[in-house]
Amino acid sequence: MPGQRRRKFKPNAGLVWYRRLLDRLKNDSQFFRSSVQLAFVLLCVWIGIEFYLFMQWGMSGGTEPYVERPPGVEGFLPISALMGAMHWMYSGALNTIHPAGTMILLGFIAASIVMKKSFCSWMCPIGTLSESLWMLGQKLFKKNIAVWRWLDYPLRSLKYLLLFFFVSAIGAMSVRDLDVFINSPYNKVADIKMYLFFADITPFALWTIIILMLFSVVIKNFWCRYLCPYGALLGIAGLLSPFRITRVKESCIDCELCTKVCPSNIKVHAIGAKNSASGIGQVWSDECTSCLRCVEECPVKETLILRRKESSATVQPWVFGTLVIGVFIAVTGLGMLTGRWANSVSKDEYQVRFQKLDSPLYNHAQGSVPQYGPND
Repeated sequence: MPGQRRRKFKPNAGLVWYRRLLDRLKNDSQFFRSSVQLAFVLLCVWIGIEFYLFMQWGMSGGTEPYVERPPGVEGFLPISALMGAMHWMYSGALNTIHPAGTMILLGFIAASIVMKKSFCSWMCPIGTLSESLWMLGQKLFKKNIAVWRWLDYPLRSLKYLLLFFFVSAIGAMSVRDLDVFINSPYNKVADIKMYLFFADITPFALWTIIILMLFSVVIKNFWCRYLCPYGALLGIAGLLSPFRITRVKESCIDCELCTKVCPSNIKVHAIGAKNSASGIGQVWSDECTSCLRCVEECPVKETLILRRKESSATVQPWVFGTLVIGVFIAVTGLGMLTGRWANSVSKDEYQVRFQKLDSPLYNHAQGSVPQYGPND
């Protein structure tokens, strides 16, 4: 009925540009989400430029102008961050080698516990790239390939197997073992080694990345759905979130538009179909990234909504998006304010270590760290 139709947002051309922008951020969830994604991509680019200039200084032996190493680069060291979190949990003390990495990891987990697996669709630069690739695939081929269910389930288990491998291996380490790794010469320059790996990438690694990107063009979120252990961890954490996409069966017209636009291939239109008592169903899938595409696409008012509980009030998308950003900034900001952000490796120490990068002390073969002394 006309009174039940949910009108799609259209910008008010009569407003001045900044009010029009604010109006769109408030009422167009996908524009808001894309803006947050762009902001985080630009943040990563900024961090990348700063780290590049830091590397130029280090590799030149100090002849290039000195640029301070950006702590945010530790967000790309997930294994070191996980080890730091385990060490903190066991010992009660946050390490000073890569403290920002641990705080960033905790920020992602906290955001997922409060707002489901939102990091993947709102902030993750790899998630943004993956989404752009499958959207490109839709434009080129008019659709994406839907993997058969009998194959989809075992493939999705791969990221959980990878997560189990990393968590079990790190969890089995003693406080002393963790301390030895965290303070090793290799870990102190792990971000530098990562940069050098991509700066002089091998053909095998390059072709692996290209193949993954090609798969992501034809299959929605191929890397995120099947191989990302980070996503597996946040998906598990997201099951604790009080927020859920909620479907009201009574007013649903079964158009299935919500399912068609879901990047995680969740059958949103069938949620709560068997719950005849309340007529309300909620999405509990660990694959849901709270991108809100289904909510934006639903043509009927108050039929597909975001709620904290089945009977609670609707949470507006702009409120949800603000919470996603706010929780992450709160955790990482707390790290900055309490001195748990910048590492303890000095400029002079970095200068010495840059000159020794070819030493066996800075190798990390098959998970083992070479023995080192107090002066290494």
